[in-house]
This record gives sequence, structure tokens and C-alpha cells, in this order.
Amino acid sequence: MAAGGEGLMRRWIRGFGLLYLCIRGPRLYRVYRVNGRAAIGRGRPMQEGDAESSWESFYQPKALEKHTDSILAWVSVLWTISYYSSPLAAFYMYRKGFMTVSRLIPLTQYGLTLMFLLAGIACLRGFGRWSNPQYIQFISILQRTKMDECPENKKMLSNFNFDFRSWPVDFRWDETSSKDHQKLGLPGGVPLLKAEPRTRGAADSFFQRVQKLPCQITSYVVAHSFGRRMLYPGSVYLLQKALMPMLLQGQARLVEEYNGKRAKLLACDGNEIDTMFVDRRGSSDRSGSKLVICCEGNAGFYEVGCVATPLEAGYSVLGWNHPGFAGSTGVPFPQNEANAMDAVVQYAVYRLGFKLQDIIVYAWSIGGFTATWASMSYPDLSAIILDASFDDLVPLALKVMPESWRGLVTRTVRKYLNLNNAEQLCRYQGPILLIRRTKDEIITTTNPEDIASNRGNDLLLSLLQHRYPNVMTEEGRAAVRMWLSVATPEEEASVLSHYGVEEDWCLSVLASYKAENLGQYPWSVGEEMSTEGRQQLALYLAQKYLSSFEATHCTPLPAGAFQMPWSI
Repeated sequence: MAAGGEGLMRRWIRGFGLLYLCIRGPRLYRVYRVNGRAAIGRGRPMQEGDAESSWESFYQPKALEKHTDSILAWVSVLWTISYYSSPLAAFYMYRKGFMTVSRLIPLTQYGLTLMFLLAGIACLRGFGRWSNPQYIQFISILQRTKMDECPENKKMLSNFNFDFRSWPVDFRWDETSSKDHQKLGLPGGVPLLKAEPRTRGAADSFFQRVQKLPCQITSYVVAHSFGRRMLYPGSVYLLQKALMPMLLQGQARLVEEYNGKRAKLLACDGNEIDTMFVDRRGSSDRSGSKLVICCEGNAGFYEVGCVATPLEAGYSVLGWNHPGFAGSTGVPFPQNEANAMDAVVQYAVYRLGFKLQDIIVYAWSIGGFTATWASMSYPDLSAIILDASFDDLVPLALKVMPESWRGLVTRTVRKYLNLNNAEQLCRYQGPILLIRRTKDEIITTTNPEDIASNRGNDLLLSLLQHRYPNVMTEEGRAAVRMWLSVATPEEEASVLSHYGVEEDWCLSVLASYKAENLGQYPWSVGEEMSTEGRQQLALYLAQKYLSSFEATHCTPLPAGAFQMPWSI
């Protein structure tokens, strides 16, 4: 009798423990399918009461959980809207006389009552989950994985798509012993390029620093409020909420069709980075031995972003989300971006087992910042491909802001949002390919039809000027600008014909120089060359480093347009 009572007590305790976990547990979105069957059935024997057919791929909540979850989701959206509108609301309340103790006490009572109601709704949602065998199995596996992060438990947990905040960390930035200890000592994270320090005589006096303080405060407020959100709209919660069904579908495609492996990386600043890895090393395609790390745009996510291009081309792919995007935490300021990229490269090398010489970094649009940072920080990378990217953020920021804000915009970007792609890219010695969209409406400073204002042109010119300074004289730059001002292959060929570009001669000159020198950029080739020779060589190099693609900024790049960069 005592033994039976003890067993009943154990079951009661276990039941209440599961109920507590269900109340506090994450939202479950999907149960992945593999080979047409739901993955939830794998890893355990069929039990009495299980359905003959596999469960639906999307998680099917019971009515109680479904309705309470919907209420909490709407409250979350309203809270976000209230957060953004709070300054206006506070100003309105002040004008109406609500900022008094007699008025604030009832408002506080209403707020506390609402909090108790929401807590009750959360408990009801927990009861709904408690009665659902799908959720019970999921929460049991999650709890077991938190206690023992063995490969078997993690493999079973990867069968579910749930709120990524509860996903255990798979790789830490400090796991490897080969890290540069000087880099780790920096309080802000990995090093970024900084402006040259001013000489001692040029330092501001105390009075000048006080005068500049209001401008500095304004720049800080602009950057940390609407500035960052305008630059990275993908970090806005409401946009992510609207895109959630599309992101879930994209994740399911990567996992179920490509056998993708999701992982959480911990960067040196404490941000958690959401990644997805597709391994093609066992395929018959030789491209699978190369890993393409994809850096998305300012409203791009790996679930629906540029990872599709190298996937279709047969490469192994590692996608990741910017800090503050989808499953990644933090905010996407340049320092956090670089910290995240550092963790991604370290993960690719020390956990996934790729050599730097087998890693290609492919970036679209604003992802060019992290790609060029990686090229600067990891010079042994195989190649860099920048699609629809730009040289510097300041001209593009000035394009969308009032002319009267020019000083404020320039100061804010340089101080807090400095995406100096060209400066970083010039530190890299390896193969580079720039892809320019001929109808790009985002990175042109006038209009999409004016291809000469595409900032990808300036990125190319900066790169060529750094690598081949004697070729890119005034005449050489003029010839390249003429070539960049045309949009069709026929017009490009006409410019090359006008300058009489002989590809065999250009290639022989470059190959001869490389054979006789160490090959480190910048090269002195063209030092004693005629003006016509420099122009030919400049145009030859321009067409090798830049490929034009007739499309707008957001048009997906087809696999056929994804090519390896040129190198001698």
C-alpha cells in the first residue's frame, strides 16, 4: 500500500513538473519531415495510442493552446507598438495632465491587473500544451538535452523547430585555443578599421569638446533609434512577425530537402547567432568540397536569402542571420556584425572542419561589410564574391536624407554605422569578384537607369586603384569609367573595341609580372607603359573583377551567374 502511494506521489510530482515546463517552455512551430515522414516518430518506439500515420509537419496545437497563444502574440505586437510610440504617448499624457500621482495610481493598478491576466493566460496555454503528446515529447527532449548535450540528444532536438532562444549553444567563440590572444583582450570584440588618430597638436581643447557635445549626443540618439532600424529593417520585430510564416517555410526546406543542420553560435559580445549548414562534401559534385559562407542583406534572412544561389550551384553552404534578425540576438551595429562573422568563420573551421583555403565568402548588398571584414581578418580565405554591394555607406545615406542633415548624417555614419567596405576589401590579397546589378535601385545615388551612379563602380575603382596604382592613372580611370557607364554586353564590347583591348597581351603582361615578383598587392605593373597600354590593361582588369547582371537589387541571382573569381 505504501509502495503504491509512493508511486502515485512520484507520478503526481512528474506530472506537475511537466506542467511547469509546459508553462515556461518555448513555442513549438514545426516537426520536421524526413523522407516523407514526420521526424517526431524517429528515435523512439511506437507507443500505445500513437496514430498509425505520422503527425502533420506543422505542429498542431490544441484549441486551448491555440487561442491563448494567439492572445499572447497580439499582446506582444501591441507592446512593441507601444514601445515605439511611448515618447508621443508620454508627451500626450503630460499635456492632458495625466502625469500626476492621483492619475498614475489607477493606471498602475490597471497595469498590474493586466499582468495578472496575462500570467493566467500563460498558465492556460501551459495546460493546453500539457494535454498535447506532441509538445510533451518535445519538452522532454529539450529538457534532456539541457541536462546532457550529447550528440544523440541534440540530433533528436534538431527534429523540431521552436523558439530559438531556448536552443542550446552549439559553439562558443572561445572554444578554440588558436585564437589570437591580443584580439581576445579587446573589450569591444574583434578589431575594426578605425580612423587615423589626430596628431597631438590637433587635439580639441576642453571648450571645443563641450561645444561638440550636443552634436555627439544627437548623433548617438539618431544612430540608436531610427538610424539603425532604417539601415537594418530586418531587425524590426514587427517585420519579423509578418515574415514568420515565410521564414518557417524556408527553414523547413533547408532541413527537409537539403538536410540542413541548425546551430547556435555564441559570439564574443554575448550575442547568439542563428546559423544553418548544408554539407555537400559527400556528393559527387566536386563543388561540394568548398564551403560558401553567405552574408545576407539588410532585410535578408538565411531562410529565404542568397543561400539559394550557391545551394543550386552544388556548394556546401553556411548561412547565418545578422544580430537581431530572427533567431539571432543583439543589434546589428558594425562591431556586433564583425563579432558575429568572426564566430561564424571560427565555427566553419574548428567545428565543421573546413580549411580557410576552401572557404568562399559570398555577400549580398549590406552583407558586404561582414564579408570584407572577414577578407581583411582572414587573408587565407579562398575568395570573396560581393553581389550588389557598395564602397561606403555615407553617399547612400545622404541620398535618402534631407540635404540640411548632411553634416549630422556624415558624422553619425562615421561614428556609429561606418560600413567602409572598400577600405576593408583592399586589405585582402586573394581573388575577388564584384557583381553589379544594371537596374539597381538601392545602391545608385540618382536613379536606377543611371548605372554610372552605382556605388559598385566606386568599389571596383577603389580596388583597382589599390592593386594596380600605376595602371589606374587618370587615363586608365577615365577608360574604366566609360566602360562602367554602359549597361549592356554589346555596349561593353564596343568600349573594349574602341580602346583596342587585346586580352592575350594583357594576360601575358600580368603573368610575366607575377612570375618575376612576389605577387603581393599593390603591383607596380604599368610603371613604364604607354598611355594606350595602361588603358587596355585597366579595362582588361575591370572586366575580370566585375560582372554585370541585368536585374534589380532584390532579384535572386541564378546559379549560372555564381562563378569563381578570376585570378592569374
